[in-house]
Amino acid sequence: MARLSYVFISIITVLGVNAASSVLNLIPDNFDKVVLKSGKPALVEFFAPCNYLPSNLDRLERLTNSGCGHCKNLAPVYEELAEKFAFANDKISIGKVDADEHKDLGRRFGVQGFPTLKWFDGKSDTPEPYDGGRDLDSLSNFISEKTGFKAKAKKAAPSAVEMLNDLTFKQIIGGDKDVLVAFTAPWCGRKSHSDSVCCILRHVCLPPTDCKSLAPVWETVAKDFTAEPQVLIAKVDAEAENSKSTAVAQGVKSYPTIKYFPRGSTTPEPYEGGRSEQAILEFVNQKAGTHRIVGGGLDTDAGIVASLDMIVHKLTAGGSLASVSQEASAAALGLKDRYAEYYVKVFEKLGKSEGYAQKELGRLEGLIKKGGLAPEKLDDVVSRSNILRTFTAKARPKEEL
Repeated sequence: MARLSYVFISIITVLGVNAASSVLNLIPDNFDKVVLKSGKPALVEFFAPCNYLPSNLDRLERLTNSGCGHCKNLAPVYEELAEKFAFANDKISIGKVDADEHKDLGRRFGVQGFPTLKWFDGKSDTPEPYDGGRDLDSLSNFISEKTGFKAKAKKAAPSAVEMLNDLTFKQIIGGDKDVLVAFTAPWCGRKSHSDSVCCILRHVCLPPTDCKSLAPVWETVAKDFTAEPQVLIAKVDAEAENSKSTAVAQGVKSYPTIKYFPRGSTTPEPYEGGRSEQAILEFVNQKAGTHRIVGGGLDTDAGIVASLDMIVHKLTAGGSLASVSQEASAAALGLKDRYAEYYVKVFEKLGKSEGYAQKELGRLEGLIKKGGLAPEKLDDVVSRSNILRTFTAKARPKEEL
């Protein structure tokens, strides 16, 4: 179900349903009012959420770009652009049109490929095509030149990604942490002609998995694992003076290159999976034994101790509480898992009150629903709730808490 949840979230993202978005969703009913007659200039992106294109655009689009991929690459940049000019939203509009759903709007303004960006002066219906770079700086400079407003950046939060250099790499790798490292270069991901030539001449740097595209995903994954002290999400600037020797020693020849180092080992495993938050989380969970889901929460297996879970099933199948409890206590003695003792505690409580597990589960679920728990406390409550469900003989819910 975690995968289905991710797919659902992805669909929402592609469709632009995001209550917190600073980008205006433009449709036929509001386009003229917002863009043509408001008196405010507007930058408008015409995009397609998938590879399907209007029949009269199919051939040209497929010859000139990869459809959906380019729109996806632009999406986080465009969102950040809108956030940087949000302070002037009464003077400037930054919007987008799903030209696949609203084909008439695309045809009206001569859209022949996705994404297409056009600048409207707010007074006429004749836009100016935007043919500049699709990076944040180029787009910001364009708007500033047109309006006189300068982009305002929000104060950046401290990064959850650990930057490693030649010294710290040797100190951390092979220690007590599972480490996932992305080797990147500062020029990798720029879209200008000279940068493309640089990529070709020096290394391999291909979209949509270039360093710039990976950066926000990498930061998100690092935040997802902040409550896992044994997991480290790290980066190495492969061209910095204090870290390029590490990249050479690791045989890095293309950017970004991702390698996984198990705790206690200096021998890496190349990561060749998807570059989405979901894909990277699944990989680390499998390797490190963690249970993180998109957003940093825990899945329904968190806290479960397999050997003790099997003993609980004997109880729910009709076994004697006294004998099963004794078996669990003996099995827990040799386990280092922090929740082994909790199984024993629940057995003891059940000996005093048959309805303990169900009652306690209800209390914990109430705490989760109420919200406001500190991250560490929430993890603990979710893990204990997962364990209690095995005692109540309730099938674990498909969706994560």
